[in-house]
Amino acid sequence: MPFEQLSQRLSSIVSKIKGQSTLDEKNMEGMLREIRLALLEADVNLTVINRFLTTIKEKSIGLSLNSKVTPSNMVVKIVHDEIIRILGQEMSSLTLNTPMMILGMVGLQGSGKTTSIAKIAHFLKTKHQKRVLLVAADLQRLAAITQLKTLGDSIQVEVFAQENSTPIQVVDAALAYARINGFNAVLIDTAGRLSIDEALMDELALLKDRVKFTDVLLSVDAMSGQDIINVAQRFNQTIPLTGLFATKFDSDSKGGGVFSVVSLTGIHVKFVGVGEKIEDLELFYPDRYANRLLGMGDIVSLVEKAQENIDQKQAVNVAQKMMTGQFDFNDMLEQINQVSKMGSIKNMMKMLPGANKMMPSIDDEVANANLKKTKAIIQSMTKEERANPSLLKQPRKQRIAKGSGQPLLVVNQTIMQLEQTKEQMKHVLKMQGGMPSSLSAGSNTKKNPNKRKNKR
Repeated sequence: MPFEQLSQRLSSIVSKIKGQSTLDEKNMEGMLREIRLALLEADVNLTVINRFLTTIKEKSIGLSLNSKVTPSNMVVKIVHDEIIRILGQEMSSLTLNTPMMILGMVGLQGSGKTTSIAKIAHFLKTKHQKRVLLVAADLQRLAAITQLKTLGDSIQVEVFAQENSTPIQVVDAALAYARINGFNAVLIDTAGRLSIDEALMDELALLKDRVKFTDVLLSVDAMSGQDIINVAQRFNQTIPLTGLFATKFDSDSKGGGVFSVVSLTGIHVKFVGVGEKIEDLELFYPDRYANRLLGMGDIVSLVEKAQENIDQKQAVNVAQKMMTGQFDFNDMLEQINQVSKMGSIKNMMKMLPGANKMMPSIDDEVANANLKKTKAIIQSMTKEERANPSLLKQPRKQRIAKGSGQPLLVVNQTIMQLEQTKEQMKHVLKMQGGMPSSLSAGSNTKKNPNKRKNKR
């Protein structure tokens, strides 16, 4: 996540001023100096930094504190509120309530523009049941049309393309086609350049005059530096932007450029790309982002992600088996498959309060490699062995090791992991005094019908 270093620094700063009874010039100056350094390292624009720190200082010094609120918590709230004020008070959505939404995606080559518009198409189709038409109007990059068609095929969204035409001709024909064929969302992938030039701006100016866009999004690379400020300002002057699509938001990039663009232009982030897959798209919630930035986690987003990707009935079934000590390798395999659907383990960890302190030790590649090893070992077992781990004696273990391509030691560790999980759950159950009613209720409902039959 961008600002990862800033997040760690802010957490460190807050811990330093804990226990202080007042906010004064002395302790505030030290904290503001740390924040300034962190923002500079994150490549935030100097004007933005100065405004940010001035506001925090004005709101902090001389503040009357409630006896139940510590200075550190008060500072965190002030910083938190200022971040939200800059990024937007609430989530900025697309213009959806219209007979036909027409969205234009603009940006420089290499910013992820074509992939981003395909992600939005998938989002509109699956989340809002829109009938989407993608329009290949980027005639500058030779592979752009082919790439868009490939992406369109992968999500079963039609792509309109027209050879030997100008971008204006392609868009005119696409809109006419959309009206005749009942599409209610037209997404136009406009031309990009390696850098801003007059030809690009003239082309966008013609489009603006020709098309009544409901939204125009600028694709910005979160790994870019402050140069994207000038890019955003120039695009906005030519074709007024309604939002930003920040790509590579899952990277450990500095992210200062995106923060600076929002602060200086007032153009808010609408979407963030958090991976390479077509479904790796998130709506941008300023308050949730501020929580992550300050190490408070983002439980709401984590729960939403789980609800989207995890089979709830299967999850309850596995939980019941864990609680009753019947957890086997079939259940472990199901857990691995469910976790894999949720994407980056590191990104999930960032949503947990205080997890920013653990970030340096989490390596997605290592974690995913370990999950693959465990999966290969389980898939090398027979059905009987998965359901009854007690069958796994030395000869069977050796066969599994050979079949999975893993050392015998790793096979033994996987078996031990299952047993440890079962023991831990028994301990938790004992501490809680029995199975939670929310889980036991599910199992009881299955048993009752049989009891009625016996009575009859």
